[in-house]
Amino acid sequence: MQAEDFRVEEELGFEPSGDGHHAWVELRKTGANTGWAAEQLARAWGVHPRHVGFAGSKDRHAVTTQWFSLPGDAPDGFAAGTIVGDGLEVLRLTRHDRKLRRGWLRGNRFCIRVDDIQADRDDLEARLAQIRAAGIPNYFANQRFGHEGGNLERARRWMAGGPAPRKRTARSFALSAARSHVFNAVLAARVADGSWNAIIPGDVARLEGSNSQFPVPVVDEEIRRRADAADLHPSGPLWGRGDPGTTGRARELEDRIAGAEPDLCRGLEAETRMDRRSLRVFPADLTWRVEASSLQVAYSLPAGSYATAVLDALLEIDDARPGPGQVLTRT
Repeated sequence: MQAEDFRVEEELGFEPSGDGHHAWVELRKTGANTGWAAEQLARAWGVHPRHVGFAGSKDRHAVTTQWFSLPGDAPDGFAAGTIVGDGLEVLRLTRHDRKLRRGWLRGNRFCIRVDDIQADRDDLEARLAQIRAAGIPNYFANQRFGHEGGNLERARRWMAGGPAPRKRTARSFALSAARSHVFNAVLAARVADGSWNAIIPGDVARLEGSNSQFPVPVVDEEIRRRADAADLHPSGPLWGRGDPGTTGRARELEDRIAGAEPDLCRGLEAETRMDRRSLRVFPADLTWRVEASSLQVAYSLPAGSYATAVLDALLEIDDARPGPGQVLTRT
């Protein structure tokens, strides 16, 4: 898939005020990762990259619209239309009273085109309608684990008694990969038994659009109704120190998965706190167009969910040859 076929627009959920001590720059990035873009902006400003703020990292293999913040005033001649570096164009320049920080992100809007589809159009549209109605498994995507799974392998060596990564970022990536792996294993088991999109006895339910959560020892009609309405979601563990909060059937499944990864789970318990993540996610404002052998699909996802999870739920993509991958409907 070419970068031009994969477009991402950041959704902060608010607009910069237009006044304040920080310059805010909206960039269009093509084939460039977030860290490199931040370095180019820092160079233009004459500051260290740590002074550049952004809400979250974005895929390099995409055309992405993303906000950055920098202290003080923009350099002379820096304005909309400025080319900061290869694949970096300034769309807007404004101000705000605070530095942009990680986590200040409501979500992302994705627009994706996939060519060379070999599928029945009616079947494809039926699957898209099902995704709109029932959501998708909220898997962490492959990029979470590093190139060829390097971050996860680094975590395995460390947590089996090897040396900890020396650099702070490498340590953070290893921890994230380990937590994501355990979560994905729990989710895969729930997909296999058909309970990924239902709250089961002993679950911890998470409230839609919020970090609020609560245990559900017994699933009554009100819980089922709220889950069916996508107001509540089942959750899986982001493993760490503390009680996962589940009981009964849900706890048995999570303990079984944790027992299969003792080194990772012990290592995570020593380094971070237990948290939870929804097992399912609903792509908002999902639209699509099918033309001949091409699919164009657009949708929004909350921060932390991956565009590729929607494609994985819909398609099988063969990336064995260059250019747009050959695509088949998933069976």
